[in-house]
Amino acid sequence: MLRLAVLLLGMKLHPTGALAQGGRETFREVHLGMEMELALVMPSQEPAAPLARAAFDHVERLEQILSDWRATSELRRLEAVPPRTWTAVSPPLCEVLALALGVAKHSGGRFDPSIGPLTALWREAARTGRPISDSARAEAQRRVDYRAVRLDKRRCRVRFERAGMRLDLGAVAKGWIIDDMLALVRRGGARAAMISAGGDLAVFGAPPSPQGAAGWRVAVPRAQGDTLLVLTRGAVSTSGPSAQRAPATQGEESHVFDARLGRGSTRAGDVTVMGERAAVTDALATAISLLPDKDGQKLARRYRVTIITR
Repeated sequence: MLRLAVLLLGMKLHPTGALAQGGRETFREVHLGMEMELALVMPSQEPAAPLARAAFDHVERLEQILSDWRATSELRRLEAVPPRTWTAVSPPLCEVLALALGVAKHSGGRFDPSIGPLTALWREAARTGRPISDSARAEAQRRVDYRAVRLDKRRCRVRFERAGMRLDLGAVAKGWIIDDMLALVRRGGARAAMISAGGDLAVFGAPPSPQGAAGWRVAVPRAQGDTLLVLTRGAVSTSGPSAQRAPATQGEESHVFDARLGRGSTRAGDVTVMGERAAVTDALATAISLLPDKDGQKLARRYRVTIITR
């Protein structure tokens, strides 16, 4: 799993609770299939633990809506709906799907939230060590096409035009959840906060620092040495083929699927982008990792993100 390193001035994080340093408390819990970190700076004498608990409980509720891994989630329940039938969905699912479909359109379909049938095969290959067969891949790819997903944003309802479709919002939902979690702690009175999960991170404000740092210090790994960012707002996301791989008929294939080819990306490098919202940087890091350089730059300009590494 790709990971952005947050430099917490030597603070060692406890795996099951929180540690405080200079007015900052950091909490860690497992959600979204990975460890999430939440660092809070609260007003003087105000405890951080109740707000952290509320934030992680909120993540749990959103997972039940957006998770592709949970068979009982709202997202997965859409698989049982007959094709060409409108189904009402919750506002979070409607909003995340709208963003994902927009990125799919502007990436020429390389990024595709209907990739679920193929990612399900990839997970089975990763679990068993057996490559995906050509016949299974071809059958799954027939059920993948973002253009066959209809979204009525005004009424928050969805319709599939093909049978057997399955959505996978893993390349955008995590970032959206981080954004929503960050908004919750801001409303709850936090003066500054940082949330990270895997290759996604978002912040606001600045932690107190004896070194006088102007914001959250984030190290982006690069082959020639880390790039150091100092942030007081915004998000950073990293995505690419190095994070997870499964056996293929020839070598291995990454978990980042090119929907047009029906295969995991074979690009060598990862992509890191910076922008205002983690939902956007999450999706754009994945989409840009699938595009030629020129098209990736064009997509970055459209969504107003900055490519840090590629």
